[in-house]
Amino acid sequence: MKKVEAVIKPFKLDEVKDALHEVGLQGITVVEAKGFGRQKGHTELYRGAEYVVDFLPKVKLEVILDDSLVEQAVNAIQSAAQTGKIGDGKIWISEIEEVIRIRTGERGIEAI
Repeated sequence: MKKVEAVIKPFKLDEVKDALHEVGLQGITVVEAKGFGRQKGHTELYRGAEYVVDFLPKVKLEVILDDSLVEQAVNAIQSAAQTGKIGDGKIWISEIEEVIRIRTGERGIEAI
C-alpha cells in the first residue's frame, strides 16, 4: 500500500477530486495549508502600503491506495492540478505498512 500526498492550488481541488474519482478512488483527505516553494511568496499592495505574503494558500490531499493504482492516481493529480505556472505544487509517495478501519477492525487493503 502507498500514501500519495499532493500540495496543489486551492482552485484546482474540484478538478483533482473528479480526476481521482474517475480512477476509482473512493476516499481522500483534504487539509487547508499554507506554504511556499521557489516562488517565495509575493508582494501585495494594501491601502497604499506594500507587504510580503510569505505563505501562499494551498490544499494538501492525502490518499491511501493499493500499489496497482498509484501511477494512475499520480497521473490524474498531475494532469488535473497543472496550470503550467510556478506554484502548481508537489506530489510525493510513501510506503504504508498497515491500515486499520476503526469501525470494523479490518486491516490492509480491505480497510481502504
